[in-house]
Amino acid sequence: QQVTNAVADGYEILVLSDRGVNADNAPIPSLLAVAGVHHHLIRKGLRMKVGLVVETGEAREIAHFALLFGYGAGAINPYLVYETIANRVVNELDGSGYEISEENYIHAVHKGLVKVMSKMGISALQSYRGAQVFEAVGLIQDFVVQYFTWTSSRIAGIGIDQIEDESRRRHTFAYLDPV
Repeated sequence: QQVTNAVADGYEILVLSDRGVNADNAPIPSLLAVAGVHHHLIRKGLRMKVGLVVETGEAREIAHFALLFGYGAGAINPYLVYETIANRVVNELDGSGYEISEENYIHAVHKGLVKVMSKMGISALQSYRGAQVFEAVGLIQDFVVQYFTWTSSRIAGIGIDQIEDESRRRHTFAYLDPV
């Protein structure tokens, strides 16, 4: 509803962020958030009116970026990666300096995404964004239909309740007091 209201209020770019995570607030998995919002906007006839930016600590590997773009993200801010790079530079684990390390990471992600897309015969990110050229493995059909609409899924498995439970368990574990 917040997304629908934001588009009605004239917003053209929406940022889906997990930065608000704390001991009391667990994040929604970023892929679930972007795919759910993307398909909600399609169902409401509003998708072409707004761009989606994902700000997440989850995106680290090429596959994460490929999935987020493939399910509708227009841009991704992997803030935890940048904080990790900065930490490595500050602690002198990386002698190249922050700017060069960040450039190297961005270059590697770009190169990896181009490789993924080229294997699928896609040459432009614009053609890849929202294309959903994946198969869901291990998700129940109702969940796939609701959040990953039009994605094929031949092997059933877990649904929203199990994903919520796993997210809560990881979140609880992350905020345990060390003994």
